[in-house]
Parts: sequence; structure tokens; C-alpha cells
Amino acid sequence: MFEDKLGSLARHRPGAAITRWDVTTGSPEPSPMSATRHPSYAGPMANVRQVQVTFDCASPRAVAGFWKAVLGYVDPPTPPDADDDSWAACQDPGGVGPRLYFQRVPEPKTVKNRVHLDVRVGVGLSGDERVAVLEAEGARLEALGARRLHLLAADDENEACLVMQDVEGNEFCLD
Repeated sequence: MFEDKLGSLARHRPGAAITRWDVTTGSPEPSPMSATRHPSYAGPMANVRQVQVTFDCASPRAVAGFWKAVLGYVDPPTPPDADDDSWAACQDPGGVGPRLYFQRVPEPKTVKNRVHLDVRVGVGLSGDERVAVLEAEGARLEALGARRLHLLAADDENEACLVMQDVEGNEFCLD
């Protein structure tokens, strides 16, 4: 089944180099499903320069609009059709942060998400000063439709962070 998915990926991305690891030697070996190798491919993950974070959601445009306001992101060069709410995306205007992609799925969110974003607003701050910044940003995001869950107090190892949910209930932290 896994190799079927890799084969499918190779068909959808012609020329993409797909390798697998030989667990006995700890080195990559060419995948039999990949007919060609990209000329600039220098090994596993050697040329990965960008990452995209994908959200499953019910209303991609609404969730994308929320995250654009949170992060100061903008629409990509080719925004989705205005009549189609099956997907949406946004990106860092400076090209530094990851692109965010939102895709409509039929099933609702039922449990805590396994991956979440940390919105880093309190970097370098501690104590009451940090909590004040987290609270102020939390209030701004609540006005955009976010929901505050709880403040995790600082302890001997970690600074305080504010756990919140976006407009569809996906958890994220103000850190």
C-alpha cells in the first residue's frame, strides 16, 4: 500500500526523485517507481527549501482569512476561484514563513490536532511582561474569531504560553 502511494506520487509529479532508505546500510537507494532523477537532486531532503502547512477544514476561505489576519500573510499569486471554497492558501509576503494551505474535507474535527502552530509573540520576554504580551495578542485574535482555551503558567523549564483555537477549533499557542 505504501509503495502504491509513492507510485501515485511519482505519476503526479513527473521527474520527482523518490528514494527509499535501505535499513541495512542506512543509505538511500533509488526507488523502482521513479523513472527519472531530477538533475539537481543531491540526496534525501538535500534541496528542500520550503515547507507548506496544510489544514483540513470545513471552510477554507474563512480559516485562511483568519490566519492571514493573525500572521500578516497575503494571498498567493493565484488565489482560488471566488466561487469555489474547496481550498485556499496564504503566504508570508517576505517569503520567510511557511505557506499555509487550507483544504475542505467532509468530516468534522473530532479530537485535538497532533500538529499545531506556535505564534511567537513573546520571544525573549518572561514573567509578567510576557504574560501581558500574550494576553494582548490573545484579545486581538479573539476579536478575529479565535477562542481562548487556557494560559499555561511558566514553570522551571518553560515560559508561559496561551493555548487558543482558530475559527474552526484548531488549537494553536501564543508563545
